[in-house]
Amino acid sequence: MTPDPREPDHDRGIGQGSARGVAEYHQRPPAPRLAYLMGVLDKLLRVGEGRKLKALQGLVPDINSREAELQKLSDADLRARTGDMRQQLDNGADLDDLLLDAFAVVREAASRTIGQRHYDVQMMGGAALHFGWVAEMKTGEGKTLVSTLPAYLNGVSGKGVHVITVNDYLARRDAEWMGRVHGWLGLTIGLILPDNNDPAFKRAQYACDITYGTNNEFGFDYLRDNMATTKEAKTQRGHAFAIVDEVDSILIDEARTPLIISGKVADAAQLYYKFASIVRGLKRDVDYDVDEEKRNVAPTDEGITRVEAALGSREPVRRRPTEPGPPVPGRAQGQGALQARQGLHHPGRRGEDRRRVHRPHP
Repeated sequence: MTPDPREPDHDRGIGQGSARGVAEYHQRPPAPRLAYLMGVLDKLLRVGEGRKLKALQGLVPDINSREAELQKLSDADLRARTGDMRQQLDNGADLDDLLLDAFAVVREAASRTIGQRHYDVQMMGGAALHFGWVAEMKTGEGKTLVSTLPAYLNGVSGKGVHVITVNDYLARRDAEWMGRVHGWLGLTIGLILPDNNDPAFKRAQYACDITYGTNNEFGFDYLRDNMATTKEAKTQRGHAFAIVDEVDSILIDEARTPLIISGKVADAAQLYYKFASIVRGLKRDVDYDVDEEKRNVAPTDEGITRVEAALGSREPVRRRPTEPGPPVPGRAQGQGALQARQGLHHPGRRGEDRRRVHRPHP
């Protein structure tokens, strides 16, 4: 019988002093060995899943035991539970201590506002998200409803929750639909969409207890905040807790495409033409240095001064490339114009062979 490559080696005599087993192990063809190793890796990655599921299942009876009491409360008394939890946090309680009460309150609120009651398995999924784990659920199993549980629990802290979705439609739908539950319980709801980039508006949205938006908008706002020259120009207030919908798509598939912030094409082209005209009057080894080996051009202090004088402003190119700080407008165009003048285009681009023959003289 051919041994199953997915089974551990000790089941076939390996590691038990069996010389025949050792010989068979080393004579095993590559493909079965790879399958065996992948099987071991899969088991390692799933270590502890059973214990996690049992721990999550253990939370469900305690949550369910609170349901009868909450059903007897009036709407005002149920909404008042949010203030009670915030008071507990102010007194030193931890969010984990509030999980059972918070989940029970959200389930009752969802039943009263949108007519949907969380199933036990959805309670388990919500707890997994709160603990920072990945919860895999199929389409139709109520992922959107699950997100209300950890979003409310962490939103009670007032530090801000980001609910990240893959497109504008889902962000708007979830903010309006699930936001009814959170709003009914006294939390504020924000929505970030690409059709409004006013900093004051975005600061107000990020100041809410729960903010819905797309992965691209959250990412671009983060980049803009890192480019801001003053604290007042920033929009995000911090990053305390986030729920990522379609996590495999956002963190793996779409993560292959970088988020890039650039200026207007027309403005960039005009600036390049201006620099291309200016660099014609610069002198090699005086206004700029050329590194043939690294195929790079760097302006000298004298060259920067001449360019600034030609532009009539000291702002665009005052800081040297090695100095820290936010991007300087015009630096990329000036660098590109100098490289073009010396024929030092990036290797491998079209015209590489022609460049080597017809390189212009300085």
